Amino acid sequence: MAALGWLTSRRRSATARSVLAGEASAEAARKSSQEAGVPPAPQEASEFPVHGDERAAAFFDLDNTVMQGAALFHFGRGLYKRKFFDTRDLAKFAWQQAWFRLAGVEDPEHMQDARDSALSIVKGHRVAELKSIGEEIYDEYMAERIWPGTRALAEAHLDAGQKVWLVTAAPVEIAQVIARRLGLTGALGTVAESVDGIYTGRLVGEPLHGPAKAEAVRALAAAEALDLTRCAAYSDSHNDIPMLSLVGHPYAINPDAKLRRHARAMDWRLRDYRTGRKAAKVGIPAAAGVGAVAGGTAAAIALHRRRR
Repeated sequence: MAALGWLTSRRRSATARSVLAGEASAEAARKSSQEAGVPPAPQEASEFPVHGDERAAAFFDLDNTVMQGAALFHFGRGLYKRKFFDTRDLAKFAWQQAWFRLAGVEDPEHMQDARDSALSIVKGHRVAELKSIGEEIYDEYMAERIWPGTRALAEAHLDAGQKVWLVTAAPVEIAQVIARRLGLTGALGTVAESVDGIYTGRLVGEPLHGPAKAEAVRALAAAEALDLTRCAAYSDSHNDIPMLSLVGHPYAINPDAKLRRHARAMDWRLRDYRTGRKAAKVGIPAAAGVGAVAGGTAAAIALHRRRR
């Protein structure tokens, strides 16, 4: 059961689909990290993030948290460039993504339409082919869009010997490419079915979004014997409140309005790398403080220069 794809229709309850999606994503993530040979955490002690704490890990949302924009959109651009679909399909795909981002809700009709069009693009293609293309697309569209400040936070956890996972609705193959390029442990992403290495056009569960992300983190934590009260999670979106609420150290990064209000009410830590200012700071990991501030400033300068 390999994975790409991001959307399907199944006659189960939303909760059942979320659990299935989460468990499939956790299984794919653990298999990938074991194949890569992730080293064990060192035995040390320090401030947060705690050095050598083998029962702690960090979970990072991808879109607008680690990377500027949506990974799925950049992936779509890369597939269009390689003639996987035509201009009309590209316009439709872009509209579906724009609607989802602007509306901030999952309209069933739009989500079903997006499922059908997205899965039809990859049906019949080999998993290995999409993985190879994902490497190229990362270099073409994604590498320069990584937020330096968020990357510094992830590296602080890695320096402490903790595992760091991306958690995203993007196809798991693409998420794994990004995680590996950033030196992270691995990635939880949307899993699609494949038979003999070829995509069937069916999804395992549902897109790894909202509650499904929380289920994936919960499943991975159980498999890895993690203590979620000692773990950290980072996201920009109110849709990820279920995931953020699971851990003992939630962080709102570049938060949308709903997440900002919720984070303030819950006294969660906030950080905004979209400008050079400190946005309603409640705190960040001590070990990442200098690097995160420097990274946020660098990102702001780069954006300013592009707009001139």
